[in-house]
Amino acid sequence: MNIWEIIIISLIKIVIALVAMLLTVAYLVYFERKISAWVQNRVGPNRVGPLGLLQPFADVFKLLLKEDIVPTASNKVLHTLAPFIAVFVGFATYAVIPIGPPIELFGYKINLFMADVNIGILYVLALTSLGVYGITFAGWSSGSKYSLLGGIRSSAQMISYEVSMGFSIAGVLLLSQSLSPVQIVAAQYGWMWNAIVQPIGFITFVVSAFAETNRLPFDLPEAEPELVGGYHTEYSSFKFAGFFLAEYANMIIASAMIVTLYLGGWQVPYIDKLGLGVTATTLIQIASFFVKSAAILFFFIWVRWSLPRFRYDQLMSLGWKVMFPLALINIVWVAALIMIFHL
Repeated sequence: MNIWEIIIISLIKIVIALVAMLLTVAYLVYFERKISAWVQNRVGPNRVGPLGLLQPFADVFKLLLKEDIVPTASNKVLHTLAPFIAVFVGFATYAVIPIGPPIELFGYKINLFMADVNIGILYVLALTSLGVYGITFAGWSSGSKYSLLGGIRSSAQMISYEVSMGFSIAGVLLLSQSLSPVQIVAAQYGWMWNAIVQPIGFITFVVSAFAETNRLPFDLPEAEPELVGGYHTEYSSFKFAGFFLAEYANMIIASAMIVTLYLGGWQVPYIDKLGLGVTATTLIQIASFFVKSAAILFFFIWVRWSLPRFRYDQLMSLGWKVMFPLALINIVWVAALIMIFHL
């Protein structure tokens, strides 16, 4: 392929990914409301469109038409910039997630990811670390004590659980011998899924992902009973929608990362042995990635409507006294497996 063909294919990938992410976020909100209604024995959205399926579009129009209120005491530049940082981090992280094996289309071999970065996992960790700046800027720039406390809580929470997350990923890197998400998926061929080989690391990563995405029972930066709305208390209209969009985009990224790192990515165990043909095999593998991701997203939502919020001291105690030691134990466990079985 020449340079222009590469650019055009890359632009098409970006547009498809952005549209897919926006639609997925919109309907993830719909499914969250439906699942919460199911958990609480309610009906949920059912008025706008058949079965309430047009409710996400009604929500978008409502937020677009609301007045954008900026507090007098706020730092207006940072107050405006914060939601853009949160959205950028949520969407940019998806660039290195592989959703399937390469496909042949119109005579071109097309990889089903934006970029095969050989340090893709470091790229993801670096971007997710930047996400806290959006929340912290929002809390500090709003000129509100409630917002400031929410921003500070988010910083402390993210630092605490990123340590456990990093050590959990270290076990994956030891087994795959690579920082590339594509190579990590390839290393989990058959039933060598990291969730099976290192269950402690899997559990630690999932719990840390809840904390990273500020989802219940780890939504202390928002904590309505004590902080009104936390870091986004002073936001309205489309700026508030930006934080809303970023939260659900981060949920999608967290689910995709869990699938990639621990659940074999797009792989279906030994499907290549069934002789189904290249096209059918590829379609099943792509579908398996989305089914796994959807299952994790359901788990995120189910937990939110099933567990109460932790106290802040319980959250920090869990992070440093439970998650961190477990992540270290997982590294020792993986190192022992490699040494004994020469994995």
